[in-house]
Amino acid sequence: MVALAEAAGIVLAGGRSSRMGRPKAALEWHGSTLLRRTTALLSRTVDGPVLVVAAPGQDLPELPPGVEVVADPVEGQGPMRGLATGLAALGERAPAAFVCSTDLPFLHPALVRRVLRGFADPGVDVVLPVARGYRQPLAAGYRTSLAALVEKLLGEGDLRPGMLFRHCEVVQLDDAALLADPDLARLDPDLDSLVNVNEPDDYAAALARPEPDVVVERFGALASGGQRGPRTVRAASLGAVAAAVGIALDRHVVAAVNGDQMTRDPSLPLVPGDAVAFLSADAGG
Repeated sequence: MVALAEAAGIVLAGGRSSRMGRPKAALEWHGSTLLRRTTALLSRTVDGPVLVVAAPGQDLPELPPGVEVVADPVEGQGPMRGLATGLAALGERAPAAFVCSTDLPFLHPALVRRVLRGFADPGVDVVLPVARGYRQPLAAGYRTSLAALVEKLLGEGDLRPGMLFRHCEVVQLDDAALLADPDLARLDPDLDSLVNVNEPDDYAAALARPEPDVVVERFGALASGGQRGPRTVRAASLGAVAAAVGIALDRHVVAAVNGDQMTRDPSLPLVPGDAVAFLSADAGG
């Protein structure tokens, strides 16, 4: 069984973005970028390493601290090349990884956790969502031990993920199987986690969506002046939440996200269901 704490995250950033017309990794997303959002979201969901697989010579936007970057040795072989590179780079540091593309702006930790729980059966090699009408190989779980097999298939000219699935044990999760998870059903009932942005119109439509509802509360000295008690605001990042309630994220303030993650990172992505508590760092918060 793969414990969530042991799993890793891999983000494939080396696509050509030909339909978008510009690199998707660097697209602005509520004060950050799509790539920073995706990597930061995986970092707050899994305890193992988080890797970005880039094309040779690719310029990347700023990434969260601790995120590793590895470059594909060969350009133009698609996501299978990135998958092989990412799995091999993890080596024995993690038994499995959630692998996704850059362009999943609504990816929710609940979806990541549901996919990774598919490795409870030690015989499973791939946990593959088949939802919203499509197979989702770039929002799926893979055993890191598959690196050699993926490399072998690449050497034989098989560049499609579907070829990999013929050679290993795959568990498919359809919409109903995914939404049988109560957290996912509550927090992402439409499986928006699997919505990607391939073209400018997709990106514009995604940006036009309302930001997620986030519960925010102030404690200690920050709760003076009638500011006590929780309230709900719309915000896609910690910085946006702080601005909405008039708090400066400086050295005097720290935020607790969902009661555990302590941070001052204004670009930290927030998702539906998140709760943010602001505390005075000077008072020991």
